[in-house]
Amino acid sequence: MKKTIFMLCLCAFAAACQTLPTSSEYLVRGDGYFKDGKIDKALASYTKALQLNPDRTDIYASRGSAYFFKGDYVSAQNDFLTVVERNPYQADGYTALGSALAALGDYENALKMFSISLNLNPSKPETFFSRAGVYFMLEDYDKAIADYTSVILLAPAAEVYNARGAAYLKKGDTAKAEDDFNIAKGGQFPAKLNEYSMID
Repeated sequence: MKKTIFMLCLCAFAAACQTLPTSSEYLVRGDGYFKDGKIDKALASYTKALQLNPDRTDIYASRGSAYFFKGDYVSAQNDFLTVVERNPYQADGYTALGSALAALGDYENALKMFSISLNLNPSKPETFFSRAGVYFMLEDYDKAIADYTSVILLAPAAEVYNARGAAYLKKGDTAKAEDDFNIAKGGQFPAKLNEYSMID
């Protein structure tokens, strides 16, 4: 009987000594779920991580991305807003916030966020690409072409040439549009802009 009680106490002590998952571990779990396309599980992990450590802006950024890809742009906007409020020098936070605002149809404020991001980091092709897309939606094709050209100078990709070609086509410049479409089909550049790097 004493041996059984001792073993139970030993098991209880061992269980008590095991560490509980940290916010970093939940973040890593969330990232794994996100990469596997299990967005709801990723969101649950990120939320648990924030319950354990509500001061980590990187977790808000990750959860905001998951909300964005789920199509919950309001929740994404709220998380990205938290990121930039806590770290006003986080260029990628403004890009993400701008993307959420654009998805919600708030193009004016989206453009402001992209411009802030580019003031902080003027060599980020993804931000130029996002801002160009908003200019295209607003039918400001000259500004869209200028931003697409900036992307091409930084990180040429087929999708960027296609996008700039579409802007040229909307302007009625079919020769330049066809040139861009042919370059996109040529196969000398990556298909997607994000094949160069992940957004930091």
